[in-house]
Amino acid sequence: MPADDRANAGAGGGAGWGDVARSVLFYVAFYGASVLYVLAACVAMPLGQTRFHWVVEGWSACHRWCVRHLLGIAVVIEGTIPRGGALVALKHESFFEAIDLPGLLEHPGIFAKAQLFRIPLWGWVGRTYGLIPVEREQGAKTLRAMIGAAKALVAQGRVVAIFPEGTRVPHGRRAPLQAGFAGLYKLIGLPVVPVALDSGPLYHRRWKRRGTITIRFGETIPAGLPRDEIEARVLDAINALNGA
Repeated sequence: MPADDRANAGAGGGAGWGDVARSVLFYVAFYGASVLYVLAACVAMPLGQTRFHWVVEGWSACHRWCVRHLLGIAVVIEGTIPRGGALVALKHESFFEAIDLPGLLEHPGIFAKAQLFRIPLWGWVGRTYGLIPVEREQGAKTLRAMIGAAKALVAQGRVVAIFPEGTRVPHGRRAPLQAGFAGLYKLIGLPVVPVALDSGPLYHRRWKRRGTITIRFGETIPAGLPRDEIEARVLDAINALNGA
């Protein structure tokens, strides 16, 4: 496990028996249901985009239900959720926001780590839905493929979402944005909607805790800004709930 993950997870220290019981119930219920949703998505795939999207987004809704009713975590959304024509840049503190995205946004295209596409069946479903693989070592060919995939989704009226830090970052810590973010912003040519959130202290731990996760959509940042300015504005905005 990376050092950042060890620091953020805290090995579940300080958890009470209620946290343990709720977390075990969550793991059994959500990940058991996930197997069924992946199989259902494979069946729905040839039946048309509407049915297929319904299944994938149902999986995300199932996760939100389990978070709320099994873990005792409320989710509060602030600001205006974009409906299209935007690059949504999110803070990344845990798996919560990655799983929540298909239900939070309307049919989003999502930049995701290439390793996720190696998961049997799930990777195939994710790629078909609109996940765009991001390689750690991005050559020109890889970047062109990512831009092409993103533009194709935008042409369908879909928003495109990215975690510009590139990996999970512990709550309370600011991490520089990945170098490729500014290039994507320039080449895709969309305004950015930054999203701050604070899922780490409750969700990114072995034994999850009750509480409230806030998701805050910030003010839209226009397209065409210089690299230094877009990076600074996005970094400030996604850390608005971070205490850093």
